[in-house]
Amino acid sequence: MENEIKLDVCGLEPPEPLERVLDALSRLTEDQRLCMLIDREPRPLYGILERNGFAYETRTRPDYLYEILIWHRR
Repeated sequence: MENEIKLDVCGLEPPEPLERVLDALSRLTEDQRLCMLIDREPRPLYGILERNGFAYETRTRPDYLYEILIWHRR
């Protein structure tokens, strides 16, 4: 998908994954989605997303990585 930005933060130590996703979200346009791949569930991120007008969907992959799809709530 051309409007999907991939962000792999697996293996990074906190707070770097959160910093990287917030940086990517600051540049996300209304028609883009961010697909974040991380090796642990980023629970603190969910509240930040909700407070800042983003919607998200979390999926646990068979390899135990978390894939979080994030987009602007309309």
